[in-house]
Amino acid sequence: MPIRIVQLGTPRAPGEGSRIGTVRRPPRGVPKTEFASRNYYDVWYPELSPEPELMHAAQAAIKLYESGDTAEADKQWKAFEKQFRKQLAQAPQARTLDLLAALSHSSAFSLGCYCENEAHCHRSILRSLLQDLGADIKN
Repeated sequence: MPIRIVQLGTPRAPGEGSRIGTVRRPPRGVPKTEFASRNYYDVWYPELSPEPELMHAAQAAIKLYESGDTAEADKQWKAFEKQFRKQLAQAPQARTLDLLAALSHSSAFSLGCYCENEAHCHRSILRSLLQDLGADIKN
Protein backbone atom coordinates (compact mmCIF):
# COMPACT_ATOMS: atom_id res chain seq x y z
CA MET A 1 0.00 0.00 0.00
CA PRO A 2 2.22 2.80 -1.20
CA ILE A 3 2.22 6.39 0.04
CA ARG A 4 0.60 8.85 -2.31
CA ILE A 5 2.00 12.36 -2.58
CA VAL A 6 -0.96 14.64 -3.33
CA GLN A 7 -2.16 18.17 -3.77
CA LEU A 8 -4.49 18.91 -0.88
CA GLY A 9 -8.00 19.82 -1.93
CA THR A 10 -8.02 17.50 -4.96
CA PRO A 11 -10.29 14.45 -5.23
CA ARG A 12 -9.06 11.38 -3.38
CA ALA A 13 -7.94 8.31 -5.27
CA PRO A 14 -9.62 4.98 -4.48
CA GLY A 15 -7.83 3.31 -1.58
CA GLU A 16 -5.80 6.42 -0.81
CA GLY A 17 -6.33 6.12 2.92
CA SER A 18 -5.86 8.94 5.36
CA ARG A 19 -4.46 12.25 4.19
CA ILE A 20 -1.76 13.95 6.20
CA GLY A 21 -1.48 17.69 5.65
CA THR A 22 2.17 18.68 5.69
CA VAL A 23 1.35 22.39 5.64
CA ARG A 24 2.15 25.21 8.02
CA ARG A 25 -1.41 26.59 8.08
CA PRO A 26 -4.91 25.12 7.72
CA PRO A 27 -6.90 26.02 4.58
CA ARG A 28 -8.36 29.53 4.74
CA GLY A 29 -12.10 29.92 4.96
CA VAL A 30 -12.74 26.23 5.54
CA PRO A 31 -14.32 25.16 8.83
CA LYS A 32 -12.16 22.65 10.72
CA THR A 33 -15.02 20.16 10.64
CA GLU A 34 -14.87 20.17 6.81
CA PHE A 35 -11.13 19.68 6.22
CA ALA A 36 -11.53 15.95 5.50
CA SER A 37 -14.83 16.14 3.60
CA ARG A 38 -13.36 18.79 1.27
CA ASN A 39 -10.36 16.56 0.60
CA TYR A 40 -7.79 18.68 2.38
CA TYR A 41 -6.55 16.38 5.14
CA ASP A 42 -7.61 14.06 7.92
CA VAL A 43 -4.59 14.84 10.10
CA TRP A 44 -2.63 18.08 10.22
CA TYR A 45 1.11 17.56 10.62
CA PRO A 46 2.94 20.89 10.18
CA GLU A 47 6.20 19.37 11.47
CA LEU A 48 6.86 18.17 7.91
CA SER A 49 6.41 21.60 6.36
CA PRO A 50 9.10 24.25 5.98
CA GLU A 51 9.59 26.70 8.81
CA PRO A 52 7.93 30.06 7.99
CA GLU A 53 11.17 31.88 7.04
CA LEU A 54 12.15 28.97 4.84
CA MET A 55 8.72 28.92 3.20
CA HIS A 56 9.18 32.59 2.27
CA ALA A 57 12.43 31.65 0.49
CA ALA A 58 10.62 28.92 -1.47
CA GLN A 59 7.83 31.30 -2.43
CA ALA A 60 10.39 33.84 -3.67
CA ALA A 61 11.94 31.17 -5.89
CA ILE A 62 8.51 30.20 -7.23
CA LYS A 63 7.79 33.84 -8.13
CA LEU A 64 11.05 33.93 -10.06
CA TYR A 65 10.05 30.77 -11.96
CA GLU A 66 6.74 32.42 -12.80
CA SER A 67 8.50 35.57 -14.03
CA GLY A 68 10.78 33.52 -16.27
CA ASP A 69 14.03 34.09 -14.36
CA THR A 70 14.83 30.39 -14.20
CA ALA A 71 18.56 30.75 -13.51
CA GLU A 72 18.02 32.77 -10.34
CA ALA A 73 14.97 30.67 -9.43
CA ASP A 74 17.01 27.46 -9.71
CA LYS A 75 19.69 28.96 -7.47
CA GLN A 76 17.16 30.03 -4.83
CA TRP A 77 15.25 26.73 -5.03
CA LYS A 78 18.44 24.74 -4.47
CA ALA A 79 19.24 26.89 -1.43
CA PHE A 80 15.71 26.29 -0.12
CA GLU A 81 16.00 22.55 -0.73
CA LYS A 82 19.34 22.36 1.10
CA GLN A 83 17.92 24.15 4.15
CA PHE A 84 14.68 22.13 4.14
CA ARG A 85 16.61 18.86 3.96
CA LYS A 86 18.69 20.09 6.90
CA GLN A 87 15.48 20.85 8.83
CA LEU A 88 14.09 17.38 8.09
CA ALA A 89 17.33 15.68 9.15
CA GLN A 90 16.75 16.79 12.74
CA ALA A 91 14.65 14.94 15.30
CA PRO A 92 11.68 14.54 15.46
CA GLN A 93 11.25 15.09 11.70
CA ALA A 94 13.84 12.45 10.80
CA ARG A 95 12.12 9.91 13.06
CA THR A 96 8.77 10.80 11.50
CA LEU A 97 10.15 10.16 8.01
CA ASP A 98 11.55 6.80 9.18
CA LEU A 99 8.14 5.90 10.61
CA LEU A 100 6.28 6.91 7.44
CA ALA A 101 8.70 4.95 5.27
CA ALA A 102 8.12 1.84 7.39
CA LEU A 103 4.33 2.30 7.44
CA SER A 104 4.27 2.69 3.65
CA HIS A 105 4.74 -1.06 3.32
CA SER A 106 1.59 -1.94 5.25
CA SER A 107 -0.73 1.09 5.47
CA ALA A 108 -2.60 3.29 2.99
CA PHE A 109 -2.07 7.02 3.48
CA SER A 110 -1.05 10.13 1.62
CA LEU A 111 1.00 13.26 2.28
CA GLY A 112 0.13 16.57 0.76
CA CYS A 113 0.43 20.29 0.37
CA TYR A 114 -1.66 22.95 -1.39
CA CYS A 115 0.87 23.75 -4.14
CA GLU A 116 -0.28 23.02 -7.66
CA ASN A 117 3.15 22.18 -9.07
CA GLU A 118 4.89 19.42 -7.12
CA ALA A 119 8.24 20.22 -8.76
CA HIS A 120 8.18 23.60 -6.98
CA CYS A 121 6.76 22.35 -3.69
CA HIS A 122 8.29 20.93 -0.54
CA ARG A 123 6.41 17.69 -1.14
CA SER A 124 8.85 16.90 -3.97
CA ILE A 125 11.60 16.93 -1.35
CA LEU A 126 9.52 14.78 1.00
CA ARG A 127 9.02 12.32 -1.87
CA SER A 128 12.78 12.16 -2.51
CA LEU A 129 13.68 11.69 1.15
CA LEU A 130 11.05 8.97 1.62
CA GLN A 131 12.29 7.17 -1.50
CA ASP A 132 15.83 7.30 -0.08
CA LEU A 133 14.48 5.65 3.07
CA GLY A 134 12.98 2.80 1.06
CA ALA A 135 9.36 3.92 1.27
CA ASP A 136 6.84 2.43 -1.11
CA ILE A 137 5.54 5.47 -3.03
CA LYS A 138 2.84 5.59 -5.69
CA ASN A 139 3.96 7.55 -8.76
